[in-house]
Amino acid sequence: MRRYLLALLVFSAFPAAACAQTLAQRIAAVESGTVRLSFAARPGVCGDGRHNIRVADGNEEWEEDCEPQPVRVALEVRDRRVTEVRSYVGGRWRSGVSATDLGTVRPQAAAAYFISLAERDGDVSGDPLLPATLADSITIWPALLRLARTPAVSQETRRTAVFWLGEAAGTAAARTLDSIAGDSAGDREVRKQAVFALSQRSGNEGVPALLRIARTNPDPELRKTALFWLGQSEDPRALTLFEEILR
Repeated sequence: MRRYLLALLVFSAFPAAACAQTLAQRIAAVESGTVRLSFAARPGVCGDGRHNIRVADGNEEWEEDCEPQPVRVALEVRDRRVTEVRSYVGGRWRSGVSATDLGTVRPQAAAAYFISLAERDGDVSGDPLLPATLADSITIWPALLRLARTPAVSQETRRTAVFWLGEAAGTAAARTLDSIAGDSAGDREVRKQAVFALSQRSGNEGVPALLRIARTNPDPELRKTALFWLGQSEDPRALTLFEEILR
């Protein structure tokens, strides 16, 4: 899943919020059953029609069979409440299956809806944040950071938000994850997830933060977790730290 990259979602965009409310109302109008919707994926997103969704890695020599199509999401609704989210890229809806199809919606509206769904319903099966990260023309990391730091949100949702923050490209993501890991007032499991997410960053982004956590974080569990992922990195800087500790 490391090859997922994130677009960004700005929640101060009032038109997008208004569209998301309209989308929520359309979904809430279905008492029970399956609701389908589609929206534009950001450039590079492709899939095999099942659950293998990725972003093209820019390999100039080899092109995999991966269809660049819209994001398609199926929602299971029971008593006007969403209970499951299934996301696809590639393939097509199977004909003859009973469902309410909302057609193509704006990606900004879809992303805002799925972020709100993740925040509101901790018991939803599947990952509501995944389709939000695939949507075109949006900025999502501020919302993910807010979710990761909101105690009222379920621990699983906060951990998932941290994971997707770890997939947000660039040094800014590493700084954000570092700040979560170093927040002594934060939930330990969420902080450990931030350490893991740092281990998925490139060596020049993740390793320095892991080294700092391993050396200075007051929580022994966080230091232990950082040391574990440093051991998986095969980075010579990690070997230097191990030598220091063993001496």
